[in-house]
Amino acid sequence: MPDTQAIRIDFISDVVCPWCIIGYKQLERAVALTGSKADIHVDLHWHPFELNPTMAPEGENLREHLAAKYGTTPAGSKKARERLTRLGAQLGFTFDYADDMRMVNTFRAHQLIHWAGTEGRAHDMKMALFAAFFTHRQDLNDPKVLADCAAQIRLDRREASDVLKDGRFAQSVRGAETMWLRQGIQGVPAIVFEQRYLLTGAQGVETYSAALERIIEQRAA
Repeated sequence: MPDTQAIRIDFISDVVCPWCIIGYKQLERAVALTGSKADIHVDLHWHPFELNPTMAPEGENLREHLAAKYGTTPAGSKKARERLTRLGAQLGFTFDYADDMRMVNTFRAHQLIHWAGTEGRAHDMKMALFAAFFTHRQDLNDPKVLADCAAQIRLDRREASDVLKDGRFAQSVRGAETMWLRQGIQGVPAIVFEQRYLLTGAQGVETYSAALERIIEQRAA
């Protein structure tokens, strides 16, 4: 009989990181492909990481932010955005970049995801926030936008607002971020398979499929 025990996957990411949603979509496709060959399913856990933990509340123009942080030129930024847009389309995700997009702090967004997790909806919340930022260019530091995202996935909008207002999960999020930093995670996406194998960056469908197949083979040995 095939082993149907779930494969645990810990996915450390930020919702304003384009390579995080690309990496997830690649992983999603790898799971589907691998699942067509073996009877498997995965146990996915989302974890917080802030790309810009000290960013001011008003955020920064995305292009200017990338230029200051990474030395990205306007031409390089345009080329990178075009590449991401193509990759996203191939994987079923829509990037809709614009020159006036703003990079923002995501601590509130991570608190909302944590709360959604207590309702069994962390994944849905994560996907809604990725779309809100990259597809609809919304401000993920705005409590109203975040509450709207919660309502979009049929969570209680008023409770979402209360969660953000009172910060009841702020300490939990900070603790999780600190834990992963102490584990050596300095950039995202970072994906841990079975709490043993770490892959960093969006490495592609083939790489993730190979990791899953390796786990299946080890279990069968």
